[in-house]
Amino acid sequence: MISLKGKIALITGASRGIGRATALLFAQAGADLVLSYRTQHAAAEEVAKAVRALGSKCLYVPGDISRPEVVEQLFALAQQQFGRLDIVVVNAGIWTEGAIDQLTPEVWQETMEVNLTSAYLCCHWAAKIMKPQRSGTIILVSSTAGQRGEAYHSHYAASKSALHGFAKSLAAELGPSNITVNVVAPGWVDTDMSREALNGLERQRIFSAIPLGRVATAEDVAGPILFLASPLARHITGAILSVNGGSVLSG
Repeated sequence: MISLKGKIALITGASRGIGRATALLFAQAGADLVLSYRTQHAAAEEVAKAVRALGSKCLYVPGDISRPEVVEQLFALAQQQFGRLDIVVVNAGIWTEGAIDQLTPEVWQETMEVNLTSAYLCCHWAAKIMKPQRSGTIILVSSTAGQRGEAYHSHYAASKSALHGFAKSLAAELGPSNITVNVVAPGWVDTDMSREALNGLERQRIFSAIPLGRVATAEDVAGPILFLASPLARHITGAILSVNGGSVLSG
Protein backbone atom coordinates (compact mmCIF):
# COMPACT_ATOMS: atom_id res chain seq x y z
CA MET A 1 0.00 0.00 0.00
CA ILE A 2 1.34 3.41 -0.96
CA SER A 3 1.58 5.76 2.02
CA LEU A 4 1.20 9.54 1.91
CA LYS A 5 1.15 9.79 5.70
CA GLY A 6 2.20 13.27 6.83
CA LYS A 7 1.78 14.75 3.34
CA ILE A 8 -0.42 17.73 2.47
CA ALA A 9 -2.09 17.62 -0.94
CA LEU A 10 -4.14 20.22 -2.80
CA ILE A 11 -6.49 18.95 -5.51
CA THR A 12 -8.47 21.14 -7.91
CA GLY A 13 -11.74 20.04 -9.48
CA ALA A 14 -12.19 17.84 -6.43
CA SER A 15 -15.97 17.70 -6.12
CA ARG A 16 -16.55 14.96 -8.70
CA GLY A 17 -14.99 12.63 -11.25
CA ILE A 18 -11.23 12.20 -11.28
CA GLY A 19 -10.71 14.85 -8.60
CA ARG A 20 -13.10 13.13 -6.20
CA ALA A 21 -11.56 9.71 -6.80
CA THR A 22 -8.08 11.14 -6.27
CA ALA A 23 -9.11 12.82 -3.02
CA LEU A 24 -10.51 9.58 -1.61
CA LEU A 25 -7.48 7.56 -2.68
CA PHE A 26 -5.08 10.13 -1.19
CA ALA A 27 -7.05 10.07 2.07
CA GLN A 28 -6.85 6.27 2.15
CA ALA A 29 -3.08 6.67 1.77
CA GLY A 30 -3.00 9.02 4.77
CA ALA A 31 -2.66 12.49 3.23
CA ASP A 32 -4.39 15.57 4.60
CA LEU A 33 -6.21 17.49 1.88
CA VAL A 34 -7.17 20.88 0.52
CA LEU A 35 -10.01 20.46 -1.99
CA SER A 36 -10.77 23.14 -4.56
CA TYR A 37 -14.08 23.25 -6.40
CA ARG A 38 -15.98 25.82 -8.41
CA THR A 39 -19.72 25.63 -7.67
CA GLN A 40 -20.70 22.09 -6.62
CA HIS A 41 -20.87 22.82 -2.89
CA ALA A 42 -22.98 19.83 -1.84
CA ALA A 43 -20.76 17.44 -3.79
CA ALA A 44 -17.59 18.98 -2.35
CA GLU A 45 -19.02 18.74 1.16
CA GLU A 46 -19.79 15.05 0.59
CA VAL A 47 -16.19 14.43 -0.54
CA ALA A 48 -14.82 16.29 2.47
CA LYS A 49 -16.98 14.20 4.83
CA ALA A 50 -15.75 11.01 3.18
CA VAL A 51 -12.14 12.16 3.47
CA ARG A 52 -12.56 12.94 7.17
CA ALA A 53 -14.25 9.60 7.75
CA LEU A 54 -11.04 8.01 6.47
CA GLY A 55 -9.11 9.84 9.18
CA SER A 56 -7.64 12.71 7.16
CA LYS A 57 -7.94 16.42 7.79
CA CYS A 58 -9.70 18.29 5.00
CA LEU A 59 -10.27 21.89 3.96
CA TYR A 60 -12.60 22.54 1.01
CA VAL A 61 -12.58 25.89 -0.74
CA PRO A 62 -14.91 27.21 -3.49
CA GLY A 63 -13.78 29.51 -6.27
CA ASP A 64 -12.96 30.02 -9.94
CA ILE A 65 -9.28 29.08 -10.17
CA SER A 66 -8.85 30.85 -13.49
CA ARG A 67 -8.87 34.07 -11.43
CA PRO A 68 -5.49 35.07 -9.94
CA GLU A 69 -6.88 36.39 -6.66
CA VAL A 70 -8.84 33.17 -6.05
CA VAL A 71 -5.78 30.97 -6.50
CA GLU A 72 -3.63 33.22 -4.34
CA GLN A 73 -6.19 32.94 -1.54
CA LEU A 74 -6.53 29.17 -2.03
CA PHE A 75 -2.81 28.57 -1.55
CA ALA A 76 -2.63 31.05 1.32
CA LEU A 77 -5.40 29.15 3.11
CA ALA A 78 -3.62 25.86 2.51
CA GLN A 79 -0.37 27.16 3.96
CA GLN A 80 -2.16 28.83 6.87
CA GLN A 81 -4.04 25.63 7.71
CA PHE A 82 -1.22 23.12 7.31
CA GLY A 83 2.04 25.08 7.22
CA ARG A 84 3.35 23.36 4.10
CA LEU A 85 2.28 21.83 0.79
CA ASP A 86 3.72 18.62 -0.61
CA ILE A 87 1.50 17.68 -3.55
CA VAL A 88 -0.58 19.70 -6.00
CA VAL A 89 -2.92 17.97 -8.46
CA VAL A 90 -4.24 20.36 -11.12
CA ASN A 91 -7.32 18.54 -12.34
CA ALA A 92 -10.05 21.15 -12.95
CA GLY A 93 -11.07 21.51 -16.58
CA ILE A 94 -13.88 21.88 -19.08
CA TRP A 95 -14.63 20.04 -22.33
CA THR A 96 -16.95 21.48 -24.97
CA GLU A 97 -17.58 20.78 -28.64
CA GLY A 98 -17.25 23.19 -31.54
CA ALA A 99 -16.30 23.14 -35.22
CA ILE A 100 -13.54 25.67 -35.87
CA ASP A 101 -15.73 27.82 -38.14
CA GLN A 102 -18.38 27.98 -35.39
CA LEU A 103 -16.06 28.33 -32.40
CA THR A 104 -16.50 31.72 -30.75
CA PRO A 105 -13.70 33.76 -29.17
CA GLU A 106 -15.59 33.56 -25.88
CA VAL A 107 -15.59 29.73 -25.83
CA TRP A 108 -11.92 29.64 -26.87
CA GLN A 109 -10.96 32.08 -24.13
CA GLU A 110 -12.96 30.30 -21.43
CA THR A 111 -11.37 26.96 -22.34
CA MET A 112 -7.87 28.43 -22.15
CA GLU A 113 -8.56 30.16 -18.86
CA VAL A 114 -10.06 27.14 -17.11
CA ASN A 115 -7.76 24.46 -18.57
CA LEU A 116 -4.46 26.32 -18.95
CA THR A 117 -4.38 29.61 -17.06
CA SER A 118 -5.55 27.88 -13.89
CA ALA A 119 -2.62 25.45 -14.22
CA TYR A 120 -0.17 28.34 -14.54
CA LEU A 121 -1.66 30.05 -11.48
CA CYS A 122 -1.59 26.89 -9.37
CA CYS A 123 1.99 26.09 -10.37
CA HIS A 124 3.04 29.70 -9.72
CA TRP A 125 1.84 29.56 -6.12
CA ALA A 126 2.89 25.94 -5.61
CA ALA A 127 6.45 26.87 -6.56
CA LYS A 128 6.44 29.78 -4.11
CA ILE A 129 5.69 27.32 -1.30
CA MET A 130 7.68 24.30 -2.50
CA LYS A 131 10.95 25.97 -3.50
CA PRO A 132 11.78 27.11 0.06
CA GLN A 133 10.85 23.59 1.26
CA ARG A 134 13.13 22.11 -1.41
CA SER A 135 10.55 19.42 -2.03
CA GLY A 136 7.22 18.92 -3.75
CA THR A 137 5.26 17.16 -6.44
CA ILE A 138 3.00 18.74 -9.08
CA ILE A 139 0.72 16.62 -11.26
CA LEU A 140 -1.26 18.08 -14.16
CA VAL A 141 -4.25 16.18 -15.53
CA SER A 142 -4.32 16.45 -19.32
CA SER A 143 -5.92 14.30 -22.02
CA THR A 144 -5.16 12.11 -25.02
CA ALA A 145 -6.59 15.04 -27.01
CA GLY A 146 -3.37 16.88 -26.16
CA GLN A 147 -1.34 14.04 -27.69
CA ARG A 148 -3.19 13.31 -30.92
CA GLY A 149 -5.67 16.17 -31.43
CA GLU A 150 -9.43 15.78 -31.58
CA ALA A 151 -11.81 16.91 -34.32
CA TYR A 152 -14.43 19.43 -33.16
CA HIS A 153 -12.49 19.93 -29.93
CA SER A 154 -9.51 21.92 -31.22
CA HIS A 155 -9.75 24.43 -28.38
CA TYR A 156 -9.73 21.67 -25.78
CA ALA A 157 -6.87 19.81 -27.48
CA ALA A 158 -4.84 23.01 -27.73
CA SER A 159 -5.26 23.72 -24.02
CA LYS A 160 -4.20 20.19 -23.08
CA SER A 161 -1.27 20.03 -25.49
CA ALA A 162 -0.01 23.27 -23.99
CA LEU A 163 0.02 21.60 -20.57
CA HIS A 164 2.55 19.08 -21.85
CA GLY A 165 5.10 21.70 -22.88
CA PHE A 166 4.38 23.64 -19.71
CA ALA A 167 4.99 20.60 -17.49
CA LYS A 168 8.22 19.62 -19.25
CA SER A 169 9.53 23.17 -18.90
CA LEU A 170 8.66 23.26 -15.20
CA ALA A 171 10.26 19.85 -14.67
CA ALA A 172 13.55 21.24 -15.99
CA GLU A 173 13.19 24.49 -14.05
CA LEU A 174 12.08 23.10 -10.69
CA GLY A 175 14.11 19.89 -10.63
CA PRO A 176 17.08 21.58 -8.92
CA SER A 177 14.67 22.47 -6.08
CA ASN A 178 13.72 18.77 -5.74
CA ILE A 179 10.25 19.39 -7.19
CA THR A 180 8.85 16.92 -9.71
CA VAL A 181 6.30 17.89 -12.36
CA ASN A 182 4.42 15.27 -14.35
CA VAL A 183 1.30 14.85 -16.48
CA VAL A 184 -1.39 12.18 -16.40
CA ALA A 185 -3.17 12.02 -19.78
CA PRO A 186 -6.43 10.05 -19.61
CA GLY A 187 -8.41 8.90 -22.60
CA TRP A 188 -12.16 8.47 -22.32
CA VAL A 189 -13.25 8.38 -18.66
CA ASP A 190 -16.73 7.61 -17.39
CA THR A 191 -17.45 10.89 -15.59
CA ASP A 192 -20.25 13.45 -15.60
CA MET A 193 -18.34 15.50 -18.18
CA SER A 194 -18.25 12.70 -20.78
CA ARG A 195 -21.24 10.54 -19.90
CA GLU A 196 -23.55 12.00 -22.55
CA ALA A 197 -21.07 11.19 -25.32
CA LEU A 198 -20.36 7.73 -23.93
CA ASN A 199 -24.06 6.86 -23.83
CA GLY A 200 -24.86 8.38 -27.22
CA LEU A 201 -24.42 7.47 -30.87
CA GLU A 202 -20.61 7.55 -30.61
CA ARG A 203 -20.42 4.86 -27.94
CA GLN A 204 -19.57 1.96 -30.26
CA ARG A 205 -16.93 3.97 -32.14
CA ILE A 206 -15.31 5.06 -28.88
CA PHE A 207 -15.20 1.57 -27.38
CA SER A 208 -13.93 -0.08 -30.58
CA ALA A 209 -10.89 2.23 -30.62
CA ILE A 210 -9.74 1.10 -27.16
CA PRO A 211 -7.70 -2.14 -27.19
CA LEU A 212 -8.69 -2.95 -23.59
CA GLY A 213 -12.33 -2.71 -24.66
CA ARG A 214 -13.65 -0.24 -22.10
CA VAL A 215 -13.35 3.35 -20.99
CA ALA A 216 -11.60 4.22 -17.75
CA THR A 217 -13.27 4.78 -14.43
CA ALA A 218 -12.25 7.80 -12.39
CA GLU A 219 -10.44 5.38 -10.07
CA ASP A 220 -8.39 4.05 -13.00
CA VAL A 221 -6.94 7.55 -13.37
CA ALA A 222 -6.63 8.31 -9.66
CA GLY A 223 -4.33 5.31 -9.18
CA PRO A 224 -1.58 6.59 -11.49
CA ILE A 225 -1.93 10.05 -9.92
CA LEU A 226 -1.34 8.47 -6.50
CA PHE A 227 1.72 6.66 -7.87
CA LEU A 228 3.23 9.89 -9.23
CA ALA A 229 2.53 11.62 -5.91
CA SER A 230 4.27 8.87 -3.94
CA PRO A 231 7.94 8.22 -3.12
CA LEU A 232 7.85 5.38 -5.66
CA ALA A 233 7.97 8.04 -8.41
CA ARG A 234 10.65 10.21 -6.81
CA HIS A 235 12.97 9.94 -9.86
CA ILE A 236 10.25 10.60 -12.46
CA THR A 237 9.77 14.14 -13.74
CA GLY A 238 8.70 15.68 -17.04
CA ALA A 239 6.77 12.51 -17.92
CA ILE A 240 3.40 12.15 -19.63
CA LEU A 241 1.70 9.05 -18.25
CA SER A 242 -1.00 7.83 -20.64
CA VAL A 243 -4.04 6.20 -19.04
CA ASN A 244 -6.18 5.34 -22.04
CA GLY A 245 -6.57 1.58 -22.40
CA GLY A 246 -4.21 1.65 -25.38
CA SER A 247 -6.22 4.07 -27.51
CA VAL A 248 -3.16 6.29 -28.02
CA LEU A 249 0.18 4.49 -28.15
CA SER A 250 2.77 7.23 -27.85
CA GLY A 251 6.38 6.99 -26.74
